[in-house]
Amino acid sequence: MTRGHLQIVVCAAGPATDVTQLITTAMQQSWTTAVTATPSALDFLDAEAIERLTGHPVRSTYRSSPGSRRSLPAADALIIAPATYNSVNKIALGIADNYAMTTIAELIGRQVPTVVVPFVNAALAARAPFQRAVADLRGERVRVLLGTDDGWEPHPPGSGNSRQKAFPWATAFEAATRLAGEVPASGTDHS
Repeated sequence: MTRGHLQIVVCAAGPATDVTQLITTAMQQSWTTAVTATPSALDFLDAEAIERLTGHPVRSTYRSSPGSRRSLPAADALIIAPATYNSVNKIALGIADNYAMTTIAELIGRQVPTVVVPFVNAALAARAPFQRAVADLRGERVRVLLGTDDGWEPHPPGSGNSRQKAFPWATAFEAATRLAGEVPASGTDHS
């Protein structure tokens, strides 16, 4: 018996190579998972390994045959991790210029419990557009894991590689399951 379905969106940042940690954590808690990747994130992923784990191909583009049946269950929670500076800003502005961003925009609009884990350096995080984006997302009841209270801070410029292994995959999953327990999902398919 599954406890829920977790949709994961991966952006192009170093920790993306370790997304299987999140998938494994979710599966150990009886959640099903599927991964969508931004076009740039595909270079960071082992799509075949992810498909073996999840049972679903990694999606990064729209379907070419509109009549085909949707194969993913409705999302009970969404985790966007790692989320880049660019992606956080686009999500907050509602820019849906690729399949991953469209998926995110729709799921947030459907009020699917959502957790965003930015992987940004301190110089980018200090920028006003990024700070506004984080505040706007939080205003939409999106849980952004960032700051002292969350135990996840932006890293100094040039130190991303050393911070990659500390990426809070388990914390993101715990936050998503807490949110999913508080807010019922829409129960409709999104793929």
